[in-house]
Amino acid sequence: MDEALDKAIRVFRERGYHATSVNDLTGAMELASGSIYKAFRDKRAVFLAAFDRYKVARDEKLRNAIRAGKTGRDRICKALSFYVEASHGAEGRRGCLVVGCAAELATFDPEIAEHVTGALRKNEAFLADLIRQGREDGSIPPHIDAEATARVMVCLTQGLRILGKTGRTRAEMAGTVDIAMKVLA
Repeated sequence: MDEALDKAIRVFRERGYHATSVNDLTGAMELASGSIYKAFRDKRAVFLAAFDRYKVARDEKLRNAIRAGKTGRDRICKALSFYVEASHGAEGRRGCLVVGCAAELATFDPEIAEHVTGALRKNEAFLADLIRQGREDGSIPPHIDAEATARVMVCLTQGLRILGKTGRTRAEMAGTVDIAMKVLA
């Protein structure tokens, strides 16, 4: 099931929810439409399962990316670099399911809005925790407001994902990390 959902994630990321048909999903997931309806009920249920799978996988990759950081500041830099890597080239043009979902669906669907809000709040809390770690280990000055700065970082990371859809280069994206790190000085 995870493999099928990973294939659905790719379709939803590339096309968006409304432009994805059940036929698109059956082709990508390599399942008959009857199997999709039996397992998920409808396209929306596939989407919600794919969204949850996407967030779990993305969060795990992010945690792995920061693992080598020695200080809170290093871990923030690695987290931002993780988003840079996800936001250029073919991967960047594929897009982010959370960003796409926020733009396309969250305004009209309260349940999906809840998923998006939860994902963004979780990212914000994660980044705030890294900032607090940096304050504790001395790599980030104590006057830096962890919560407000984490919100700025979420704006940056999600903005990177939007710019990635436009085909920006890695170099263009990487320059934003240097500027963002100055906020932590």
